[in-house]
Amino acid sequence: MFFNSVDFAIFLPIVFVLYWFVANNNLKFQNFLIVVASYVFYGWWDWRFLSLILFSTLVDYSIGVRLSKEENTLKRKILLWISIVVNLGFLGFFKYYNFFLDNFIDAFSIFGTKINANSLNIILPVGISFYTFQTLSYTIDVYRKKLEPTKNFIAFSAFVCFFPQLVAGPIERATNLLPQFYKKRTFDYNRAVDGLRQILWGLFKKIVIADNSAQIANEIFNNSTEHNGSTLVIGALFFTFQIYGDFSGYSDIAIGTSRLFGFDLKQNFAFPYFSRDIAEFWRRWHISLSTWFRDYLYIPLGGSRGGTWMKVRNTFIIFIVSGFWHGANWTFVVWGGLNALYFLPLLLLNKNRTNTDNVAQGKYFPTIKELSQMGFTFCLTVLAWIFFRAKNISHAYDYLSTIFSKSVFKFPHFEQIDLAFSTALLISLFMIVEWIGREKQYAIENIISIKNRGFRYSIYLGIVILIMIMGNFEENEFIYFQF
Repeated sequence: MFFNSVDFAIFLPIVFVLYWFVANNNLKFQNFLIVVASYVFYGWWDWRFLSLILFSTLVDYSIGVRLSKEENTLKRKILLWISIVVNLGFLGFFKYYNFFLDNFIDAFSIFGTKINANSLNIILPVGISFYTFQTLSYTIDVYRKKLEPTKNFIAFSAFVCFFPQLVAGPIERATNLLPQFYKKRTFDYNRAVDGLRQILWGLFKKIVIADNSAQIANEIFNNSTEHNGSTLVIGALFFTFQIYGDFSGYSDIAIGTSRLFGFDLKQNFAFPYFSRDIAEFWRRWHISLSTWFRDYLYIPLGGSRGGTWMKVRNTFIIFIVSGFWHGANWTFVVWGGLNALYFLPLLLLNKNRTNTDNVAQGKYFPTIKELSQMGFTFCLTVLAWIFFRAKNISHAYDYLSTIFSKSVFKFPHFEQIDLAFSTALLISLFMIVEWIGREKQYAIENIISIKNRGFRYSIYLGIVILIMIMGNFEENEFIYFQF
């Protein structure tokens, strides 16, 4: 079920009414209702894969209970590794089996050895990378004794399958989300209105910015050999805004929907295209994944505490694994490695924590220096996104070769140039709004501070009109569903 679908527009009000008016503040009933609604939400795509979520839930719940009773260090480690192997085993099979098989065959063929092995027709379960990492965070934190294991199976099930963020995040920590299922929740009008406001902004990002940008980016990337360098630059730029509008739009809808039910999820995007260096970009882009890898991979590997070699090694490991997390394709690995190369100079010069505040904090405009830093970082990001979007390494190489050729100076030409012009104007408006609201959790959060109710509602109406007139209503899948 997509957030931008008619199905969800019907589903959400029904669950909302049942949750607040039928459950009548009964905590157990509310949690049980969330589990049922979440399984319906996920099963709408393919009910067969509900068994995977249920199995993962049972495994990690049981291991958590066992860890609470076990003090032997060796046995605790065994329990932890059972959780890791089971969860990553499922993820590895569904997501990476054919990738490793194909590369294994190709490696032996280089030496003249032919191996006969058939790929499997495996369907990748939607959201498996997200809920796998979410349940793993629970087991690891219980093992580390940072979290008391729960004995409330319904609450734990609701934590694992919570439908607003089930299929594309944010990847919530058990330490933040799970305790919220223990607390009594009462309807808060202001929180619900804030949630609706963030949902509205998320829908604008997805339907107007991302899906219109996608039409242009897809046409150019899918026919890149027919276009000159300047046209390919335009394609890369539109994909840059497509993936941001798509993924951050999903996160906004997920966080806003959670607020409707009395839950607070962590911010997942903090206006990353206003970053002044790559280190800042990665503190602001897909925050829940970046911090997950930091806490559960980078720091256990030694982080930045060792010598230069350890710093370099750990940086490449975390970025390459992050790239590989996105999909079974060498393009994602290269994308991760390229970002590691961007990040490395900052790390070695101890400048990776230079820009930790908001750009132009408390000011209307950035300085010339800040503007140039943002521009340079944005260009590096666009360049890396080409690998992320390309079909394979060869496609990315040809795409970049054309960009860095004389044809980049030719006038761009492609079929949807009129749509590109109107979408570029919308993106400009969108980025202005994002800039104004960059110090908030989401761009239009500060609308609530406008005391004139008529003016405030006219802004909401304007956004709705833009969605209705300029939106793409083909129920396009969110990009991160494939991860």
